[in-house]
Order: sequence, then C-alpha cells, then structure tokens
Amino acid sequence: MNILLIHQYFLEENEAGGSRFNEMTKIWMEQGHQVTVLAGMMHYGGSEKRAEYKGKLIVHKKQGNVSVWRCHVSETYNSNFAGRMWGYFSFVFSSLFAGGFKIKRKFDIIIVTSPPLFVGITAYLLSRIRKIPFVFEVRDLWPESAIDTGVLKNKLLIKTAFLFERFIYQKAALINVLTPAFRTKLMNEKNIPAEKIIFIPNAADFSLSDELLQNFDRERFREEKGYHNMFIITYVGAHGLANHLQQIIETAKLLEDTNVQFLLIGQGMEKPRLMELAKKRNCKNVSFLDPVSKQEALKYIIASEMGTSVLKKADTFKTIYSNKTFDYMSCKKPILMAIDGVSRELVENADAGIFIEPEKPEDFAAKIRFYLAHPDLLQKQGINGYKYAKKYFDRNFLAGRYLSEIQKMRN
Repeated sequence: MNILLIHQYFLEENEAGGSRFNEMTKIWMEQGHQVTVLAGMMHYGGSEKRAEYKGKLIVHKKQGNVSVWRCHVSETYNSNFAGRMWGYFSFVFSSLFAGGFKIKRKFDIIIVTSPPLFVGITAYLLSRIRKIPFVFEVRDLWPESAIDTGVLKNKLLIKTAFLFERFIYQKAALINVLTPAFRTKLMNEKNIPAEKIIFIPNAADFSLSDELLQNFDRERFREEKGYHNMFIITYVGAHGLANHLQQIIETAKLLEDTNVQFLLIGQGMEKPRLMELAKKRNCKNVSFLDPVSKQEALKYIIASEMGTSVLKKADTFKTIYSNKTFDYMSCKKPILMAIDGVSRELVENADAGIFIEPEKPEDFAAKIRFYLAHPDLLQKQGINGYKYAKKYFDRNFLAGRYLSEIQKMRN
C-alpha cells in the first residue's frame, strides 16, 4: 500500500515529543508498504524554526526510508492565540501546495492525524484532487480541549470549529480514535455511525525499552546525574496550559522533608512561567530539563522510581489516554496518574500505579508518601504495567491492525 500521511507534528530524527507515527511508519515500511509524510517545520513545543528551514516553503528529506516533505509553519506559532491560528493555517496552505503540486507519487490512501483539526482541510482537498479516500485520526477531542483550557473563547469561532469538525467527520472514509471514550462520544453525541469508527490507540514501543532494560546501566546513570539516594519521579511531555504542571510544583513544596525529586522533561508555552514559579517558591526538588530524544527520555524513566501523567482538571480530558503513560509502562515504572476517566481506568485495570485527584497537591503528596512507605509496590506495579502494555498496547501489533482496518474498508 502507498500511504500519504499528513501530520503537522511528525518528529525529526532524534527529536523529543510524541513519536506515535514515527514508530508506526517505520513498521509499515519494514512490512513492505511505502510512506510519504507531509509534516510541519515547527514542533508543538518548539520556540523557533530550524536554520535549515528559514526562508523555505517546502523542504524534502529522508528520515530513514520515509520520504518527508517539511512544509512551512509561521514562526508566530508560539506567540499568542492569533499567532497559533496562523501557524495552523500556514501549514494547511503549504502542505496543500506540496501534496497537490510537488509530490508526483500516486497514493492509495491518505491518513491525517489531529489536532490541529485544520489539517482536515488539506486531507479533504487532496482526497478530492487525487480521488482517494482519507482516514481522519482523532488524537484529542478538538475544539472541546481548546475550550476547556480557555484557549478558545470566541463564540463564533467555537461554532465554526464544531461545524468544520462535523464536515470532516462526514467526509472521512474512516475515523480512528485513540480511546474507547472517544468512540462513545463520537457515536452518542456526534452521531457518527459505529461502522465508520476504528480504535487503534497509543501504544508502547518495546523495541527501544526492552534493549535499554537489558543493557542500560541504571545505577551509573543515576550517579552521573546526581540522583543517588533520591526518589525520582519523572514527567516527560508538553509544558502547556492543558498539562497544568503547576500542580507538580505545589506537590513538591509539600514533600520538601523527603528525598523526592521531580524531573520535568520537555518544552511548551508554560515552561518559562513554571520555572519562574519554582524559583520564586524556592522549590529545590523540581528540575526542568530540555527536551531529549525518545531513547534518552526512556533512560531517564528507567533511572526513576515512578513516572507521572498530569492534566488540567476538565471533563474532556477524562476521555484521553496520556501517551507518556505507555512509555512508563514499557520501562516497568508505576504511574502516578493525575488524570481521571479512561487513563485512570487503564492504570487501575493494570494495577500499574495509583490515581491522584487532578489539581489536588495534598492528594498527590499523600500518594507519594504511601509509596515511600511501601517501596515493594514499585517493582510489582512496574511489572504489572509492562505485562499489560505488552498484551494490549504493543506498537508492532497495533500498526498491523491499523492497515488491516484500512484494507477492509477499501475492499
């Protein structure tokens, strides 16, 4: 099968961030399929454009065997709301130009992954131009998540966004959702037929974690980083409004009498404010680290006692799986899950950690003290999560199932 993937945030080689499709495309190529990617020139948490892209509209490059066309994204992207919107639409225009005029290869299917929702414009128009169907993937419910975090407030824009969402769902040949709660919401509230929805969730990449678990010198790494005799809790991911990482700083202040140290690895619009807040409160048991490659992030996770997944307290976020959760599971680390809903159910069903009431630092601190008093649980729950993810959320298995669902639709 010849696949065109539209993914504004498709990672560069060794770039930090969500690597779902970087891993998936690699697996598809190994299975004999061909993949071409339309991707953006700026990542979600990136503050500026790479020098190689400045002044360029389209840059074609190879990442492994995958053909990637990097398309212009305005550098206003991380400035403010208006800048973010122009960043979205600049990618729509540049990716449409690349897909419609620059790429000569014929394709069997278009897969487009959101957010942002507006990438659906590129997918729909290219599907008409090339006369092939498109699969629309919902990684996050938008515009609901933008409304819940206060990013989207204008009533006209909200109404327009919901109308556009409905249009894209109608035109897509298939809709892939990343959680069972998304499927329920689409069927019950948005009237999408059940037969049009498939469920291929986020997953764990065991190829990297298994190698590190076997060969990585955890104790030496901890000594080099100065983590000896510390109880390390790692967060890997975006530092944005939705993540509400302030609750970690507030929790850390309540644990100053312990050996707990939080590592926050990543980038985002909120990071400067969070760093200033930690400094102002003299919060010495929180460390901010720059984004690192997937392999390096897994090293930090393996070197930790626990991983944590946190989001703002909002009903929309009860429907999502936090993708970093699967990284913690693949590294045999129990999870402090400060997200209610399906993410909580995932951890509790696997007995792979504990639920924390979102935005309740007192509960967060109390649960950590529980693990400090019961260290035997760390290994037990870490292994539970690993086995559960291996059984239900293995990337290789799910990548194959994704294409099987598409092929069934085309037949």
